[in-house]
Formats: sequence, C-alpha cells, structure tokens
Amino acid sequence: MIKSSYAHKLAERPRYSRKFWAVLITFLCSLGFLLFQGGKLAFMLFVIISILSVYLLLGQWSGIRRTQGNRTLSNVDFGSTIEAGTSLTISLQLQIPGFWPMPYIFVKDRMFHKTGRELTFEATLVPDWRRRAHWEYKTPSMRRGHYYFGRTECVTEDIFGLFEHSGELDLPQSISVLPQMVPIREWQQFHHMLKGTNHHSTTTRASRETTQINGVREYIYGDRISRIHWNATAKTGTWKSKEFERESLPKSYLVLDRSVKAYGGEEQFELAVSVAASLFQYGSSRDLSFGLVSRGSDDVYFEPRSGQSVYNAAMQHFIDVEADGPMGLRQVLLEKVQQLVPGSFMAIVSPLSGEPMLQILTWLKQQQMNPCHLWIGNDSTGKDAWILQLKSKGITGYSIQTLSELPARLGGRHG
Repeated sequence: MIKSSYAHKLAERPRYSRKFWAVLITFLCSLGFLLFQGGKLAFMLFVIISILSVYLLLGQWSGIRRTQGNRTLSNVDFGSTIEAGTSLTISLQLQIPGFWPMPYIFVKDRMFHKTGRELTFEATLVPDWRRRAHWEYKTPSMRRGHYYFGRTECVTEDIFGLFEHSGELDLPQSISVLPQMVPIREWQQFHHMLKGTNHHSTTTRASRETTQINGVREYIYGDRISRIHWNATAKTGTWKSKEFERESLPKSYLVLDRSVKAYGGEEQFELAVSVAASLFQYGSSRDLSFGLVSRGSDDVYFEPRSGQSVYNAAMQHFIDVEADGPMGLRQVLLEKVQQLVPGSFMAIVSPLSGEPMLQILTWLKQQQMNPCHLWIGNDSTGKDAWILQLKSKGITGYSIQTLSELPARLGGRHG
C-alpha cells in the first residue's frame, strides 16, 4: 500500500511540475515583453498575467488541507448495530477555512468491511459563501459484518483546472450489521420435546415455573396481573414482573455447520446464519437457554444459559462468522458430543443432506441425543423426499429455502 501510494505521487509530480513551469515561463515572457517592448499593451498583459499567477500561487493555501467536518447518521448512532438489509442515510458536513475562491469540491467517502470489501461514495459539492458544504447520501442495503469509515478525501481545483489541491478528513467511525432475522411465533416441536407430547399449555414459556421468586424482570406484554411486582414498579416508574425459578430442563444446542465444502455459495451461508440468529432471538425472547456449537477457523462453544449476556455474545459471533471450517460437520460433532449431556436437544443448521447427513443424525440418536435438522437446501425438488426420509427414521427435519418461510416451518408445517 505504501509503495503504490509513493509510486502514485511520483507519477503525479512531473505533471504538476510541467504546469508550474508553464505558468512561470508565461510570467517571465510577459515580464520580458514589458521590459523590452514597453507600452500600454505590454503593461496590461503583465498585470493580467501577474494577477493570475498570484491567484494560482495562493491555491497552495486554499485551506482544503485543513478541512474540518463531521459525519452523522439520520436513523441510528455510530457504534450501534443494525440488521442486514437496512440502508443507512449518512450526512457529511464540511467546513473549509481560508478565503481562496473554490468553484467546487470533489468529495470521496469510503466504508470498509472487515473482510476487505470497500464501498465508495463520491460527489461534487459547491461550497456556500461561508465555505461550508453539506452532503447526504444513502448506502445500499447493508450486508452482515463490521464496517468502519476510512479517510474522507476532499479535492478542489482552480477555475482553470490547472492545479489540483487535496486534503483528508479523518473521522474514525464504525457500524455493526447483524444478520437478517425473522420473528418466530412458535416452535412446536421444540416445545413438545421440553414439555412432553401430552402437555397442551398455551403459555409462551417453554419451561414450567416454580413458586420460588428468583428476582425481578421487565414486564412482557401478556403477563398476568398476579405476576406484576408492584413495589418495583412503583420505585422505577416502569412495569416490572416477578421472575420465578424454573424446573430443570434438557439442554438445547444450536449447531452451525461452517464447513467450506458444504455451501454452494455466499447466499446459502448467509441464510444459514440468519436462521441460526433467528432461533437465538426466539430463545432470548422466551427466556430459553440455547447453547452454540460453531467450529471453523475459530472454535466457538457456548453453554446453554439464560440471560442477555449469552445472547449478546452469540449475536456478536454471528456478525463475523464465516464458512471457513477446514473440518466437516461429522468430525466437529465427534469432538463436541463428548462434552454434551445425554438427552440434549441439538438443532443442526446445515446444507448437507442424503446419506452423509443421515449417518450423522442416526449416530447422534445412538449417543442419546435428540437431533433436529434445519436443512438449508437449494433443491426444491428433493426437499420432500429428504424430510420424509428423516421422518421415517424418527428425526424431525425442516426444509428452509428462504428466511421468510422459517416461522411457518417451525409453527407446525414440516417440509
């Protein structure tokens, strides 16, 4: 990067020098014409050339190198997180000190993704009489990941377009983009597994509560009047509900397949991440304890625990996660199953199907696990056959081809 920048400066330097010498020679010629020829014409020509030369010379102190400004977002704050698919409206305010007249300013703003992808935004602005400029632009739909802003380039020229003057504005700001998620109303198979197939409670809680109060939590729409903690509500001024201890439940894990060879493209992996994030969001909204197994270039493992800390850690992982696993799903599970408690529920998000995946799921059942396959498939013709094959083995499966169909699949319609 440094070598290329230095080479660029060397390439620009001779061109700048030629223009400088051309102006200087023009000035010397006008001066010689005045000294040797004399007369009104020579004097007027010398005055005009002198004024233009001074104007071009003062461009070195145009103030563009000392440009000040700030960058703001109209809908969120920098440092916060947004969901994938959201567009950002960015406003850039510039203030150029000095007095040298500027016909326009060429501005280039850059946004970098952690993986090296770059978004470039360019515009030509005309400053007002106070040498201020305002620029507002909108980004395309943001993809998942961490983004940060590079230096903002500001370039101007004299009215003749001979000399170019540039400056940079350093506004180090960042934004994080979560994977796209969809709200899930109910996951019937999961609740049946926890409560038993003969339990038909309509409560949104997956686990039964004891009568022992464990603390105070925020009020959730639909809580009964008897659950409201009146003393805490009066002290804080916001609705609070009683939190009760819960019965011991089987552990639940979400397994994200990150094998490089498993996915047919970037969009397929993005769908897998969105499905996993949506399931975690569903668990967090209902105080369910989900663990996470995600093995790739890094090894991420979260024990099933309720609370916002595990949810936040999982979401931060989903922002950066990539399909970069050197090992296949079977090898990952062979190493991890030894750490898991028999009887655990395992929701596997993977594009694998057929005999390789069937062997993995059958082996998990032999290890006294309760597997469930969320198939990220792109073959609409073979999805019914695969789901029926899983059902014949006593394994629950869901075929997910678009994120929007996930709630309907988990709500009771298999396939």
